[in-house]
Amino acid sequence: MIPDTHEGIVTQEEFDTVQQLMTSRRREQNAGGFENIFSGVIKCADCGYAMRAASANRRKRPDIIDCVQYTCNNYGRYGNVMCTAHSIEARDLFNAVLADINRFADMAVNDEKAVRAIERRLTETDQSRAKSLEKEKKKLNKRLAELDRLFSSLYEDKVMERITERNFEMMSGKYQKEQPEIEARLKEVTETLNDSYEKSQGVRDFLSLIRNYQGLKELDATIINALIDKILVSEREKLADGTVRQEIKIYYKFIGFVGELHITPTKRWTALKPKNCTVCGVEYVPSSGISKYCPACAKRIQREKSNESKRRSRERNRRACIELSAKNDRLTLLTMTGITVLTIIPFTAFGTMLGFVALPVTYFAYLIPCILLYMVLATSLKKAYVRHYGELL
Repeated sequence: MIPDTHEGIVTQEEFDTVQQLMTSRRREQNAGGFENIFSGVIKCADCGYAMRAASANRRKRPDIIDCVQYTCNNYGRYGNVMCTAHSIEARDLFNAVLADINRFADMAVNDEKAVRAIERRLTETDQSRAKSLEKEKKKLNKRLAELDRLFSSLYEDKVMERITERNFEMMSGKYQKEQPEIEARLKEVTETLNDSYEKSQGVRDFLSLIRNYQGLKELDATIINALIDKILVSEREKLADGTVRQEIKIYYKFIGFVGELHITPTKRWTALKPKNCTVCGVEYVPSSGISKYCPACAKRIQREKSNESKRRSRERNRRACIELSAKNDRLTLLTMTGITVLTIIPFTAFGTMLGFVALPVTYFAYLIPCILLYMVLATSLKKAYVRHYGELL
């Protein structure tokens, strides 16, 4: 690779822009069909992470852009431990950027005085510094020329034996030490001046570019990538009067940041048209695209649905308890039958044949009440458990 050998097919700026877009992770459309024209450009003002575009399917709107909002990707992945939401509606961001581009385009075409004011504001510091750097550059060049003459004169004096070898070494060492320092400083000053000149040229390039977009009605990814380096979105701020304000900073190509935009975030339901309640027919402004009832009817219907849900839940639990209690009764009967059969066997010939010994009758006077009490207690506890938890213990 041999740079600056011949003229390129595209400019260096275009090549750098394409490389930046290729290295950033970009998804042209999300699952809902929204085209994210700000992908790779919009960033969180606090943590610097990219902001993701998320569509809310519950918010039905005529245009998909009204169903999408941007939030901080760092917040989306790790929660408020790392950052805050910085939410901004896609429509608000679109309108703010479009209005700012049109403002600069109109200014570049129609208001030469305002253009000069912006140019002075952006380059005033650089211009004042450039003057001092130009003076310093002249002094440094003059000093380098003086050192060359001093070296030449010093060498001549040594040859003519006007000065001693010791004095020659002392003076030449001093000049040799000073010369690299001056050359390094001269290189630094020259680079700083070149940057200042490039910034002044950048303002003129930006104004020449922005004039092509006067009267712009729509934005697309091509326009955004041609004009803007990045957009920083701050967190919403609630003012003393109760209004909410959000700050946006746009960094344009060639000139960088000019001035922040302060917008009033749109409430999600203001984009919806009024509709009539399906129950009482009263007109109301819905809070979501799927809303069917006015606030008064919505509360009543919600209460009725809640009561109906509870009634169905109680009915299901009652049926489950009946079925489980029947199973419990069958289990109890089976247990009693087993105890009775096993108790009678020792008194039969079959039991004698097996070697069982019949217990005295007085023993059963104590055993039977204990078994009955145990069965009553166990059955009561099982039924209580079934009523409470709806399952068999």
